[in-house]
Amino acid sequence: MRFKSLSQKIIKCERCPRLRLYCQGIAEKRKREFKDFSYWGKPVPGFGDPSALLWIVGLAPGAHGANRTGRMFTGDTSGDWLYGALHRHGYANQPSSKTQQDGLELRNVFVSAAARCAPPENKPSLRELKNCEPFLREEYGLLARKKVVLALGRIAFDSILNLLKAQNVEIPKPKPKFQHGAVYHMGPFTLLVSYHPSRQNTQTGVLTPKMWNEIFIKAKTITGGETIPEVERSQV
Repeated sequence: MRFKSLSQKIIKCERCPRLRLYCQGIAEKRKREFKDFSYWGKPVPGFGDPSALLWIVGLAPGAHGANRTGRMFTGDTSGDWLYGALHRHGYANQPSSKTQQDGLELRNVFVSAAARCAPPENKPSLRELKNCEPFLREEYGLLARKKVVLALGRIAFDSILNLLKAQNVEIPKPKPKFQHGAVYHMGPFTLLVSYHPSRQNTQTGVLTPKMWNEIFIKAKTITGGETIPEVERSQV
């Protein structure tokens, strides 16, 4: 019930006029393959299992992905990468996510983002991220069983670190740095870092299928009770 209330707050949010105008205008510039699709065009709430052990935080809804479908990482290539991996590792009942009505179910994982509206050029301002921070903070409190927080991309990584500082979580020293595959142990849970599965990263080889698969092997290992050494200082 509390997750449902949070979702309604997110959907009704009007804190960022620039983003609201942008999201509503995207449908007018829709891609040819979506010409008959009724775009969501509103802030997008998190999605998944309220009892999740793994909490995944991305950047923001994709303009023609979640901003179109109304569900995180649904309807674009980033979602294909994410839900394909979640299915392979037992977190999802199917390997793809096309619409809210496609029957996708998640187990032990919850998916959200640092920003809840699609931003121009995928670049929310610091003020816009700050406006969304209370939603991330509330999810942090509701996901009481989380063991691993997976940050997808630098903006998500920075947003999570800022959130943890505000929650008085002890941050390792030296300060964690953004690096794909890095693992940082923070009290009762672990922060795991990955490049975002954006088309820009996956089509250029910055993020390969092998690199992506290894992230979820690490996440599964940690949530299964085994240990992974903290990333070496020389690597961060």
